[in-house]
Amino acid sequence: MPDVRQLLADAAARLGDRAEASILLAHALGRSRTWLVAHADDPAAANDVAAFAALVERRAAGEPVAYLTGRRGFWTLELEVTPATLIPRPETELLVELALAKLPRAGAPSVADLGTGSGAIALAIARECPHARVLATDASAAALAVAQRNAAANRIDNVAFVQSDWFAALEGERLDLVVSNPPYIAADDPHLTQADLRFEPASALAAGRDGLDDIRRIVDGAQAHLVPGGWLLFEHGWDQGNAARDLLEAAGFREVFTARDLEQRDRVSGGRRTSQA
Repeated sequence: MPDVRQLLADAAARLGDRAEASILLAHALGRSRTWLVAHADDPAAANDVAAFAALVERRAAGEPVAYLTGRRGFWTLELEVTPATLIPRPETELLVELALAKLPRAGAPSVADLGTGSGAIALAIARECPHARVLATDASAAALAVAQRNAAANRIDNVAFVQSDWFAALEGERLDLVVSNPPYIAADDPHLTQADLRFEPASALAAGRDGLDDIRRIVDGAQAHLVPGGWLLFEHGWDQGNAARDLLEAAGFREVFTARDLEQRDRVSGGRRTSQA
């Protein structure tokens, strides 16, 4: 039987990525990546070798590591992910940072995360602001079930989950903050047929000919659900900053801005509802 070191070396060569090979081997063995280092000379059982080989082949065929392990870290959270949910990405943490900066510090502010998926954004905000009332919505019942399990696993209890197509089920809600990481890829973008995106839910990725269909719906509907002075923040593509600001300004938002991610690409835009009721 091969030892842990050999298994890892062979898989790293097959995948061209030692980190991914390490994550998959740790998952197959039910161990931590630290354990792999400490036990590099340990022989692997035949059933573990077979399970790991199957994971490596699936990854080599393009299946995302997060779906293979069923886990992905985001913010300070460890989250379950499934093919029903978008895989949380590090750049989305910028949206959380901006949301936390805009939230009122007094009282119990109300927040809605539209299209919550795994619950990553809603749960990160709720973890950092236990005094906030957070609504997490998604049109997908399967995605909401994942988000609810993530809330329970992370012991976050100030989030309510609502099945809703954007604002459709939020009639009467008045919110201090609305956040979203909506679909924003153009429907004919070739990237949708490449790499990890092939395996993620298309409904969470693509939004019309220019990728802005869902952003338009969110911007158009937000004013009616924000309190005076409330904020709307949403993630978008690197080349959509100008269009996002135009949409916000046309809808009557003020203090409109776009923030850049760590790669200095336009990533999150937002605006504030006018203070007039």
